[in-house]
Amino acid sequence: MGNSDKPKIGLALGSGSSRGWAHIGIINALHELGIEPEVISGCSIGSLVGAAYCVGNLEKLESWVKSLSKIMTARFFEVNFSLQGFVNRERFEGFLTEYVCAADIKIEDLSKTFATVSTELESGRERWYTHGQLLDGVWASIAMPGLFPPFQHHGDWMVDGALVNPVPVSVCRALGADIVIAVNLNNGIIRKRFEKETPEDEGDNAKSSMFDSFRETAREYSSALFPGLNQKPTVPGILDSIAGSINITQDRITRSRMAGDPPDLVLKPRLAHIGLLEFYRGEEAIAEGYECVQRMLPEIKFMLEGYH
Repeated sequence: MGNSDKPKIGLALGSGSSRGWAHIGIINALHELGIEPEVISGCSIGSLVGAAYCVGNLEKLESWVKSLSKIMTARFFEVNFSLQGFVNRERFEGFLTEYVCAADIKIEDLSKTFATVSTELESGRERWYTHGQLLDGVWASIAMPGLFPPFQHHGDWMVDGALVNPVPVSVCRALGADIVIAVNLNNGIIRKRFEKETPEDEGDNAKSSMFDSFRETAREYSSALFPGLNQKPTVPGILDSIAGSINITQDRITRSRMAGDPPDLVLKPRLAHIGLLEFYRGEEAIAEGYECVQRMLPEIKFMLEGYH
């Protein structure tokens, strides 16, 4: 614990795509309790939110997330035949530099100890980004197969860190945290069924139509690649298949890694109902992240008392 009697708190922000906006509500709730983690590790969407937090942009990011609509979400995606990913990289990069962190910020210059987790595509090795350009660390960590193209860094191709360490507790430990609070966004996700969405009574038909149009186009794209795949209406489309596969992978690896290196406290927001690409449900996810901390108050207080 060092010379100080105060324990160094680490926060491991896990992967979970659109469910990751819950990290914002969790950080806000912890701050209200006077808990300000000194060590932050992030995987995938956790690296994005963690980076915004470390540079002081969390409030700015939260405002943008709460304003996000279906049509705004749809604009980040495009159907292309490069087979590299559905995300419009140029538009997404603009979002990162405006609401997460500037391009010239380095990890080692942050006021908090920070690291992101990524996966080397060729070897499958886990890589931690603890220095260098912050945006590089974020890009490498969020490169989800099927949505983003692999990110090249120093000659290596990197993909989403969720393939090896979805909730990076081990990173916080290695970086000197005495207490590790882990955020697992993958609780219950593999039980979600592939069900057709019901219409929403929001008077937002144009926005819904555009987003649903993208989803349908993607399914048609899947059919063009694999003739006959979607002849039956019950067969999941390409986005559902990607989501389901990623959910299974993250859930299984999360269970294994956290069993081997358990955190002191696990926060598990109830987010299984939020889909992989439903980033426009950010306000809902943020609120659930905040409420998750409230539900765990007795455990949080007990944990901290053990270090006094």
